[in-house]
Amino acid sequence: MSKTIKKIGVLTSGGDSPGMNAAIRSVVRTCAYHNIECVGIYRGYQGMIEGDFKEMGPRSVNNIVNKGGTILKSARSKEFMTVEGRKKAHENLVAAGIDALVVIGGDGSFTGAEIFNNEFGYPVMGIPGTIDNDIFGTSHTLGFDTALNTVVDCIDKIRDTASSHNRLFLVEVMGRDAGHIALNAGIGAGAEEILIPEEDLGLERLLDSLRKSKASGKSSSIVVIAEGDKIGKNVFELKDYIEENFPEYDIRVSVLGHMQRGGSPSCFDRVLASRLGVKAVESILEGKSNFMVGMLNDKVALTPLEQAIKGHSEIDRELLRVSDIMTT
Repeated sequence: MSKTIKKIGVLTSGGDSPGMNAAIRSVVRTCAYHNIECVGIYRGYQGMIEGDFKEMGPRSVNNIVNKGGTILKSARSKEFMTVEGRKKAHENLVAAGIDALVVIGGDGSFTGAEIFNNEFGYPVMGIPGTIDNDIFGTSHTLGFDTALNTVVDCIDKIRDTASSHNRLFLVEVMGRDAGHIALNAGIGAGAEEILIPEEDLGLERLLDSLRKSKASGKSSSIVVIAEGDKIGKNVFELKDYIEENFPEYDIRVSVLGHMQRGGSPSCFDRVLASRLGVKAVESILEGKSNFMVGMLNDKVALTPLEQAIKGHSEIDRELLRVSDIMTT
């Protein structure tokens, strides 16, 4: 990249996650530190196509480090999936004098950034923002730690009711394709069983686990289920199946839903966002492009966007072993 970078754009795309605002703040203030202009792009790629830009200085991001969601908003853009839409977005960036782009989002957002880079040779850098923690090339994505704390807090409250009424609770958490939230939060909250998409537990093993729990004297149980688990078509069908086999159980279903995506980011996510934002801007200024910044072995590292998109974020096998031992 031979062009001197004078102005960097930042956008958030895909699903929101706690820590996105802290990352925006980090990008804006790192630009200011290096005497580079920064432009906020509203509503993700759709805002790029419509030219919805706003100059951002260090004071424009006061008091957002503690806020969930994203002040730049987020939107799905079908238009950006077309050559015409991307061409219009590129023309708007050039007209506004924006030399490079920091994209905060997940694999869909990174796919758009990589295509944009390939078509126009436009400098892009990705910051992983998704509570699912399913991006290759980083141990933690923005929002994952906050979501875990939210889920554990909810399960702790549910357990109070479960214990009081001798009930079995099926708690569904987010994770359509990945069980990171279910596995970590399940261990943290002391769940009796954890069901994730990566491991086909099978109905019989689940029933056997519940039998053992009952035989060991447990009068209430918590089963944490990732929404993408394949054991049943949905958590309510699973409830019906368990009731058929354990009519004595008083079973309740709790779907935590979008509350997991909201809330004030944890200290971990705020620090992570700050570190990744600095690295994203400084990597662009060093002439790098088409990378994602992430955490590997507690160090900030760059992963090519193509690898981040195509690579598979593996479930931690050691955590699975710990989970089996803890549910004994």
